[in-house]
Amino acid sequence: MSKNRDDSPLPRLQWPRYGIDAPAFPAVLGAVGTACCLAAGRRRRPGRNAMATAGAVMLANTGVYLHTTLSGKLRIWRRQLDQAGLKGDEQLLDLGCGRGAVLIEAAKRLPTGRAVGVDLWSAQDQNGNRPETTLANAAAAGVADRVDVHTADMTALPFADGSFDVVTSALAIHNIPSFEGRYRAVDEAMRVLRPGGQLLVADFWPMARKYAAHLGQGTLRGLGPGYWYGGPWLGVTLLRAVKER
Repeated sequence: MSKNRDDSPLPRLQWPRYGIDAPAFPAVLGAVGTACCLAAGRRRRPGRNAMATAGAVMLANTGVYLHTTLSGKLRIWRRQLDQAGLKGDEQLLDLGCGRGAVLIEAAKRLPTGRAVGVDLWSAQDQNGNRPETTLANAAAAGVADRVDVHTADMTALPFADGSFDVVTSALAIHNIPSFEGRYRAVDEAMRVLRPGGQLLVADFWPMARKYAAHLGQGTLRGLGPGYWYGGPWLGVTLLRAVKER
């Protein structure tokens, strides 16, 4: 574990910038869609119509994806955090915090609490993913004094049992390659929760359903079109579980 606070200068930002999730995916999808549309203009019927339709669908999916990653998910997480019943003094842990979208929104609601993020900082999962960027975003949002970030594996969290009142995670646990590792991350999240604490995990429907089955508890709720990564087939579900007292 390393706590990423030192005397090195942070990038100066006027406002938080959270980047794009899995940036290669929309880049490829948009490029293929554009190529299909251009190719359709050089084809004769009936192939032209099919090519143009495929290109239009891919470009539309790219637009939906970018809307979700740039604004839709932020709006939905604000609502979920508002509904979490936070008093403002909680200790909150965000698994796979990335550039801090959920972490910083949570910190805004914790004037006397603390928001802690852990990540392995993979640029494949989010562009520009570095602890310095997360801390710069926290400073731009005015919550740097209540945010910490750590380099840590969510399958082996460096925190004592019962350290946090809330644990969140947004589209991070499914990046662990094996189901065994994903279940271990969920178990770790429950371990570091205090009795009565709540776990909020947003992930794709098949994953969220498996996490709930593994825990043997929790409620599942689809988060709607604002959290579609291209279309309903990549829609996100929220798992909410409460640790028994």
